[in-house]
Amino acid sequence: MKKVVTIAGSDATGGGGIKADLKTFQEYGVFGFAAITSIVTMFPESGKHQLTPLDLNLIDKQIDSALAGPIDAIKTGLLPSREIIELTSQKLFDFSGPIVVDPVIAGKGTTDFLNADNVTAMREVLLPMAYITTPNLREAGILSGLGELKEKSQIEKAAKIIYSFGAKNVVIKGGGAGLPFDLYYNGEIFHYFPHPIIETTFNHGAGCTFAASITAALAKDYELFSAIKTSINFVQAAIKAGIAINPYVGHVWHGAYNQAEKRMEENHD
Repeated sequence: MKKVVTIAGSDATGGGGIKADLKTFQEYGVFGFAAITSIVTMFPESGKHQLTPLDLNLIDKQIDSALAGPIDAIKTGLLPSREIIELTSQKLFDFSGPIVVDPVIAGKGTTDFLNADNVTAMREVLLPMAYITTPNLREAGILSGLGELKEKSQIEKAAKIIYSFGAKNVVIKGGGAGLPFDLYYNGEIFHYFPHPIIETTFNHGAGCTFAASITAALAKDYELFSAIKTSINFVQAAIKAGIAINPYVGHVWHGAYNQAEKRMEENHD
């Protein structure tokens, strides 16, 4: 069985972060290890979030535990301080497999992630290690320094800038901003992955799930474009089957893609 690691925050409501990652890994049939960087809680009466980073020494020990044996792929998510970003980078320095960096610096319902020092550290020490990075449109605007991205030409320019920080492959996700595509760039070509827009507010965890899906697919030796296409389909199914948890937010359902595939097989038989 392939083994993968996620280093990210823990969402107490179970929709995003490490809990989304582990659910996604399970759906792919890979074994997930986890190092928690922070606890994210939600105020049910408002839908707002609160972020509490964990002690750096505790994170250090968790990463050592997670990396104790052979690992096939690694995903990073919410790393809420420069120190945690730098520690993570140091711990992953000798890893030769694919590293998927989900640069969680613009989360829903909070401004805690929007720290200029974190953005600088992400550019300087973590993105150079990324086999692929998966910012959403807002994160791409922040990382690139271009601000709000509206036109395709702006999104392509942002992808070029993010690539210049050292990531080997860049996917900018447009769905959360209502754009019917994700943009891929590898320093040579742009490729647009089209997908339908799903009108719903039950999409919490979609970004984490997308990056986790790519991580699991790469661990299972999917070719990169196949990993991206499969992950788009995986997340589309998860959003369509979204689950309301309060009046303000709903989660994607990580089991939807495989259940749909199973039903298709059963109908075919």
